[in-house]
Amino acid sequence: MISATNSAAQPASQQQTTQQSKSSGLTSDFETFLLMLTTQARNQDPLKPLDSSEYASQLAQFSMVEQQVQTNDMLATLTQAMGSVKLEELSNWVGMDVRSASAFQFDNTPVEIFANPEDTADKAVLVIKDAEGTVIDRISVSATEKEFTWAGMDESGNPLPSGNYSASLESYKDGKLLSDKPASVYSRVVEAQVSEGTIILKLEGGTVISARDVTAVRAGA
Repeated sequence: MISATNSAAQPASQQQTTQQSKSSGLTSDFETFLLMLTTQARNQDPLKPLDSSEYASQLAQFSMVEQQVQTNDMLATLTQAMGSVKLEELSNWVGMDVRSASAFQFDNTPVEIFANPEDTADKAVLVIKDAEGTVIDRISVSATEKEFTWAGMDESGNPLPSGNYSASLESYKDGKLLSDKPASVYSRVVEAQVSEGTIILKLEGGTVISARDVTAVRAGA
């Protein structure tokens, strides 16, 4: 198990400035080339017109310069959108199991749940809610344990359907509620993208979280 980390990268502002400088230079060359070609066509000797093969060659060069300018503009836009995040970093997230205090997908397989009871608690209750936020089970657990297994049953012991659920842990002392903390669960990452310089992860079941909310990472089974 490893903690989530971010790769070091060149500052986004510096990358953007560099890309803009290169794009400006290419655009200037492109416009100069276009002006020269147009001027040459206008001022050619009618008795000695420009050779067709030479003209075709210059048009090919024109096309290459145009494509280079467009490609550079696209790269600049992509760099600005991604900030300091590298594509390799995004791909590294996909397929990994990440732990976070978020909704999780239940697929009829027991779920590992992680939570920290209060140090002074003498009683703890694991609360399970469905996708609508309705409490479907309250399970008394040890006030000293931090890992629990939920079998996917309701309060009557009936199997629950597949779907998204969430969990929290209530800590009590002498019958008084001390805290109600969200519990964490491992979920598989199916997509990673960048939004305003932040890595956003889409998990199985459709839950979306920020990479900043990940507390642990492990290889997907």
